[in-house]
Amino acid sequence: MLTAHPAPQVEIVVPVHNEQAALEPSVRRLHRFLSAEFPFSWRIVVADNASTDATPQIADRLAGELRAVRALRLEQKGRGRALRTAWSASDARVVAYMDVDLSTDLRALLPLVAPLLSGHSDVAIGSRLAYGARVVRGPKRELISRAYNAILHTVLRARFSDAQCGFKAVRSDALPGLLRDVRDDGWFFDTELLVLAQRRGLRIHEVPVDWVDDPDSRVDIVATALTDLRGVGRLLVASPVVRFMSVGAASTAAYALLFLLLTSGLAVAAGLANGLALAATAVGNTAANRRWTFGLRGRVDRMRQHALGVVVFVLTLALTSGALATLHGIDATPARWVELSVLVLASLAATVTRYVALKSWVFARRTWSDDGVRVA
Repeated sequence: MLTAHPAPQVEIVVPVHNEQAALEPSVRRLHRFLSAEFPFSWRIVVADNASTDATPQIADRLAGELRAVRALRLEQKGRGRALRTAWSASDARVVAYMDVDLSTDLRALLPLVAPLLSGHSDVAIGSRLAYGARVVRGPKRELISRAYNAILHTVLRARFSDAQCGFKAVRSDALPGLLRDVRDDGWFFDTELLVLAQRRGLRIHEVPVDWVDDPDSRVDIVATALTDLRGVGRLLVASPVVRFMSVGAASTAAYALLFLLLTSGLAVAAGLANGLALAATAVGNTAANRRWTFGLRGRVDRMRQHALGVVVFVLTLALTSGALATLHGIDATPARWVELSVLVLASLAATVTRYVALKSWVFARRTWSDDGVRVA
């Protein structure tokens, strides 16, 4: 039971898999540092994930010998799974983790957690790529790390500098919604957690670290990189922009079908048909973007958001009506496909403005529920 003792301010999880050689000296070193130099109350949790060597026995022995050290055993492998399990069970105000090799200078721990304890930030990461960091590692790892983070910046628009450094912390009150939505249980867990935190508007604090590469690291860099790239692709598909475009494409298709039905099937005038088709699809578009694109659930502010959606709809109607009026000024009786083409193009031209309006105004982030669901 991880919560049998008074809740600490900071809990540090050390995820391990077959680390019988490094575990004991690293935990004892970390324990000495925290006892002598760390000003906040703390707990160490050794989270063993499916080790087949003596790692779990060493973890249990350390938990019995050292104050404020706990051992956690998982039967399934996965660093992300170990962190998810340990963090979910924690009663600390801030949860952190570090790699068992202690490649990161422990003196960076205080500046890592202090902004979280003060309430200034929600997530904190150690960065080997931030200005002021001092890193000792081979050119191969340096190249792969920089290339991977460059991909994150380009593809996912990440604003943090180093997703992979094994030195991170999170405020416990920001965790539930994040952990629920992070799907990866392996090495990509870190990246996915940070990307979701950024998308939800959480404040991410970076600490330049002194970092020395572990020459005995057994991480398969190529296999891990390929897995991470698949994760990047998954997050790209799930990004708000891609989801907004998908909703927009479906709405445009529905709008075009309704316009054709009204004008060709029911002989409704083009201007009236445009307004009716836009009104019908606007309601569904706002509801779909509310839930799917911007992740808002529940009834809080739903009516207000739909009312603001009507204002955005009026702007779109004005643009498409203006385009239609301009076309009729040039040709009083244009072909039906020409009318439809002009209206679709005008609607697409309004897409960027609509996205900005929905993101920054209609569905602007205001608060989070206790379980991390964005409600308004």
